[in-house]
Amino acid sequence: MAGPIPLHIWKISRLYSIVAVFVLSYLFYLLGVWQHDGAATPGLGAATTCILPRNTTTPKAQSSTRTPLDFTSHHSADERGATTFPDETIKKYPSCSIKYSEYTPCEDPKMSLKFSRDRLIYRERHCPEKNQVLKCRIPAPYGYKNPFKWPVSRDLVWYANVPHKELTVEKAVQNWIRYEDDRFRFPGGGTMFPRGADAYIDDIGKLINLKNGSIRTAIDTGCGVASWGAYLLSRDILPVSFAPRDTHEAQVQFALERGVPALIGIMASKRLPYPSRAFDMAHCSRCLIPWGQYDGLYLIEVDRILRPGGYWILSGPPIRWRKHWKGWQRSREDLNAEQTQIENVTKSLCWKKLVEKDDLAIWQKPTNHLHCKKVRKNYLPLCPAQDPDKAWYTNLETCLTPLPNVSNNQGVAGGELEKWPRRLNAVPPRISLGTISGVTAESFQRDSKLWKRRLSYYKTVNNQLGRLGRYRNLLDMNAFLGGFAASLIEDPVWVMNVVPVEAKINTLGVIYERGLIGTYQSWCEAMSTYPRTYDLIHADSVFTLYKDRCEMEDILLEMDRILRPEGSLIIRDDVDILVKVKRIADGLNWDSQIVDHENGPLEREKLLFAVKLYWTAPTSANQQGSETS
Repeated sequence: MAGPIPLHIWKISRLYSIVAVFVLSYLFYLLGVWQHDGAATPGLGAATTCILPRNTTTPKAQSSTRTPLDFTSHHSADERGATTFPDETIKKYPSCSIKYSEYTPCEDPKMSLKFSRDRLIYRERHCPEKNQVLKCRIPAPYGYKNPFKWPVSRDLVWYANVPHKELTVEKAVQNWIRYEDDRFRFPGGGTMFPRGADAYIDDIGKLINLKNGSIRTAIDTGCGVASWGAYLLSRDILPVSFAPRDTHEAQVQFALERGVPALIGIMASKRLPYPSRAFDMAHCSRCLIPWGQYDGLYLIEVDRILRPGGYWILSGPPIRWRKHWKGWQRSREDLNAEQTQIENVTKSLCWKKLVEKDDLAIWQKPTNHLHCKKVRKNYLPLCPAQDPDKAWYTNLETCLTPLPNVSNNQGVAGGELEKWPRRLNAVPPRISLGTISGVTAESFQRDSKLWKRRLSYYKTVNNQLGRLGRYRNLLDMNAFLGGFAASLIEDPVWVMNVVPVEAKINTLGVIYERGLIGTYQSWCEAMSTYPRTYDLIHADSVFTLYKDRCEMEDILLEMDRILRPEGSLIIRDDVDILVKVKRIADGLNWDSQIVDHENGPLEREKLLFAVKLYWTAPTSANQQGSETS
């Protein structure tokens, strides 16, 4: 029998075994990585290969085969982008006819003719049926150029981008807009402020305080080309401007080209798409809204969206009618009756008239309804139990939207807000009072930190996010608490925060309490805006939210419609969903790549970064509807 193995030989043998196991494990690991990057993963293939941000160390074998996206804007007016697709199985989306260059599906002037003229209902949202939805890409006008950078864009817009001269004739004496060679100039004038919007806002500032941060959000009804909102921005007041879809003048389109927040909208039979207690200030400068008619229905809606203690400003008919009645070509009796109607409605809303001076009148909404509830005789009845924030195809009602209860006459219904800029990061009252299900002060603060980190990561992939002036108009399609917009607050951009109607929690009121702006939207329908509105679109879990609700390609076609040529996209979602999104993106002629999550490759959630390539409609000599090469 053999004797026992010497101890030193046994130790050497064991060491060899450990080394052999380690080497084999490492070899199998490398084999697994190779298989994952190759065709061994069913359904993914090369399309799902993730890239890393540019400041991350990457193996040479990988970095040499991946070309980073070009987010820069470098075309001239006669350049065009072109891309070929080797995969013939990708569905290609052709360009639409040039007649759809300014197509707004839910505010189509031709479709609107089918609806009632009463109260301008025909100008409200009326979306096409499913079988009428276009499956083509909306072309930019020939010669389209990237807008001027903010703040230059406030005053200048390329003629090729919005080729309409009607307003230069119609509003020539009112200093709205001038045509100069290949561009429009906006001197800042308006019907009721011939000295310019800046001087007009100065006049308002002499009557109410616009400087102490108590007024941050504002809404301009019947905005024209939105000069009032454009000049408010320099005072750290964030406006939302709206006007109905014009048949030929494209006033809201001008506002958006100028880099001013705006939407197509009208006060008719439905609530405006904003939550209750959203705005610090509402404004109408000869906006042609019949405020005193229909039992004061439209002023009742302004009351719903106006914050407790907020202001309503009116200039134009009937204010100062004794001086202007001849120029307005209306009788003294008619104008006097209109002003009396307005005064009676504002009293029924418990509003206090602060001042009427020169061409301006200003009312203030009460901070609570405690006094109004005690003396109900002269006031509107309170609306029965309802959700005051519900505002998507919701009918207007002739009753007063009740404010949250307070304990005394000095209390601010719904909670007092911090002044701007502290308002941005302070815990919003809707959260601190526990009215938003599942959202606490702690989770709000965590969300704010999360989005600062995410934006930092975004900038490592899209280096243009750090270049001031590259982007101006931004859209967040699923904004939640507005963290994406809040993390960009130091940049010269504005973000339209959308809370989808289908979201589990209605958080748009929180976004407004932070001093940001937004709207409600169902992404199964088109947005109330013109083509080429946004420079950058952010979509967090949008396709997961709408899975089995509507078609992915329709949402992506809508994103393509409202994104500018050379605009950028950031889409966050599950990797399986993003693989499908990328195939459609390739068919839309976007340049796109899927990128790892900011926490690393082990997360199922990934990001798709994309750029919409530059292309326009052909010249008039070419056949309409074919894409330029």
